[in-house]
Amino acid sequence: MMGYTQQEMASLIGVTYQQAHKYERGINRISAGRLYSIAAALNVPINYFFEGLSETKSEEISPRQRMCLEMARNFSNIVNERHQDALSHLARTLAETAND
Repeated sequence: MMGYTQQEMASLIGVTYQQAHKYERGINRISAGRLYSIAAALNVPINYFFEGLSETKSEEISPRQRMCLEMARNFSNIVNERHQDALSHLARTLAETAND
């Protein structure tokens, strides 16, 4: 939205391009301190990233949502980064195939 490249954003928050890419892709979690740095770099208040969360309703989650949460939990428990990359690539490929 601000027009920064990943390289520029990485430089602004003091991380490598690769780390910024991992944040953007959701591969690595963002710590509270890093989120603060990102907010400062973008000149937005920290609560910008949490807007709308209080408006969510606490409804029962569907079986599909439960499956997605379980998949995310299982994925984060895979310690071998190559296996995570392979699984991520497989999911991307299957999603692209489904859209054809």
